[in-house]
Amino acid sequence: MDSFSYRECRDGRRFILRIPPGSLLVRQIVLFAEHVELKHGVMISAIGSVRNVTFSDIQAGAHLPITEPRMPVHSIEGPLDLIGIEGNLVPGPGGRPDPHLHIFGSRSSGEVVGGHLFEAEVFATCEVVLSEYIVEGVERQRSEAGGIDTLYFEGEQP
Repeated sequence: MDSFSYRECRDGRRFILRIPPGSLLVRQIVLFAEHVELKHGVMISAIGSVRNVTFSDIQAGAHLPITEPRMPVHSIEGPLDLIGIEGNLVPGPGGRPDPHLHIFGSRSSGEVVGGHLFEAEVFATCEVVLSEYIVEGVERQRSEAGGIDTLYFEGEQP
């Protein structure tokens, strides 16, 4: 075990959440997590439709550390059929839930697009299943080596 870090966690609560049209998806997920005092969570599923999606991808040929020029930002008006969202929520600076989410959506042509989700507006509806996990000493901090915010385990260097 010389190249990875981990913390054992256990299952907590599970939630099914319906987010109405016009809502900002990431904002609603964070507000919900704060409302139910969810510190650590993982996206189980997310379906529905979204528009005005802002996300980024790592530029081909990029090297570490990742910097803003190596992470082009894309904006898609949509609407897109929401195929899914992968990711997690952990406490960030100040203890507020900090989501790291990746979105997958399809255009009417069937073309699939996706990447690191910044924000999206719910179009018709969004149904999210979110699971809590119970763990201590895990938060998100800036990684100097990677140049991005990443999981940090208490007792190790970010």
